[in-house]
Amino acid sequence: MVKIEKGRRVRLKVRLQVVGGDVLEQSVVEYFHGAGTMLAGLEKAIEGLSPGDKKDGVIPASDAFGNPDAQPRKTVSRSEFPAEAKLVKGTEFQAKAEQGQDVLLLVDAVRDKEVDVRIVHPLATKDISYEVEVMAVTDPTPPPLPASAVAEADE
Repeated sequence: MVKIEKGRRVRLKVRLQVVGGDVLEQSVVEYFHGAGTMLAGLEKAIEGLSPGDKKDGVIPASDAFGNPDAQPRKTVSRSEFPAEAKLVKGTEFQAKAEQGQDVLLLVDAVRDKEVDVRIVHPLATKDISYEVEVMAVTDPTPPPLPASAVAEADE
């Protein structure tokens, strides 16, 4: 039986939920394991499972939507924050990125006219619970051609 490992095509029934909060996804997904399209913490948790296996658990925030400590930093004018905002290290603010997607700004440092922030995914500070059932694991690599087919092609 084929197990989940890097390069395998995987089909899962998956349920992802913010611990104590909203359901993020409940569907059947198909992806290539290790290609970077699935949450890294979930990939790590299901490595080695086979079709029919079920697993549940919690992905720590740092393994789900990116470790906030490793995210881009930016210096922003103090005037871009509400006047009444209490700006101290660790404060979180919802914002829109230049491309229009929601982001979270985490305050790193506050000076008279500037604020240093880290730009992170809105769920970067949230633990994510998961429930998965492995539906299929396949090897997407085509089998080698038989020697006779290669010989015929050379003629």
